[in-house]
Amino acid sequence: MAKNSYSGVKNSMAEPNHDGDFGCSLKELRSLMELRSAEGLHKIQETYGGVQGLCTRLKTSPIEGLSGQPVDISKRKETFGQNLIPPKKPKTFLQLVWEALQDVTLIILEVAAIVSLGLSFYRPPDAERAHCGKAAGSVEDEGEAEAGWIEGVAILLSVICVVLVTAFNDWSKEKQFRGLQSRIEQEQKFTVVRGGQVIQIPVAEIVVGDIAQIKYGDLLPTDGVLIQGNDLKIDESSLTGESDHVKKMLDKDPMLLSGTHVMEGSGKMVVTAVGVNSQTGIIFTLLGAGEGDEDDDEEKEEKKKEKEKKKEKKNKKQDGSAETRKKGEPLQPQKRHFMMFP
Repeated sequence: MAKNSYSGVKNSMAEPNHDGDFGCSLKELRSLMELRSAEGLHKIQETYGGVQGLCTRLKTSPIEGLSGQPVDISKRKETFGQNLIPPKKPKTFLQLVWEALQDVTLIILEVAAIVSLGLSFYRPPDAERAHCGKAAGSVEDEGEAEAGWIEGVAILLSVICVVLVTAFNDWSKEKQFRGLQSRIEQEQKFTVVRGGQVIQIPVAEIVVGDIAQIKYGDLLPTDGVLIQGNDLKIDESSLTGESDHVKKMLDKDPMLLSGTHVMEGSGKMVVTAVGVNSQTGIIFTLLGAGEGDEDDDEEKEEKKKEKEKKKEKKNKKQDGSAETRKKGEPLQPQKRHFMMFP
């Protein structure tokens, strides 16, 4: 029976995958992974007909996984996104210079240098200068006054050197960090089933529909739904803050979230969300650690339009009620004040 049930999946993987007509959209999968425990299980059973139905809609086989054809993989990346969280744009050298200039000590030095330069170029009126010269009778003081600008320029040069060195150090550190991060992402691999074979691929190459094998010590790189589990316990403290390990079972809580650790057991899951569409990616996007997704921008625009429409409706209702009051409101009798005389 198992072979017959998966044969239709194999046939559907041969041709329809190239069209990209999957049985569920990206938004549906995102909303599915926002559910927890019994709610998620009920949603899977009611909407997709169980985990098997979800795999059928994603055109994958729980036993053999994806076919691994380049056309199919590229189509899934276009439809559901890549398993990458695009980092923020690096700061330019001028931005780092501006940040270095915000130091309080450097600001005080800058003000002191400007005041020193202003005083060095200031000259008193001719009469007072002649009177001062006669009173002092010193040529050395005049020479020192002419060279007074050197002190202010020296302070400014020292500030410029400190700012440039600080900005260059920050720029080089950020460059090294980004290079190390990309290297780690390329070297990190995960075990999946493709074409009936268990292989290890880079985490960035995992796509929606992959059948991933999980075991003790793994950090889940994507969101998924449990297909097979063996005493599987997950640490979800990175997302929920709860220190207790959550037991994952097919008939109770099959929802697996990215960024969580496998503490006990092993199992298999079908990947349902990757990259910025996974729970970790959504959190990173909300925190501003990665570039926003186009779908998020569209949702924000739709919410703004809905709010504007609601405001317009409220204003129209208020205007209409005011007009009806003016037309149908009876004239109120004027209040009369009576004076009481003794």
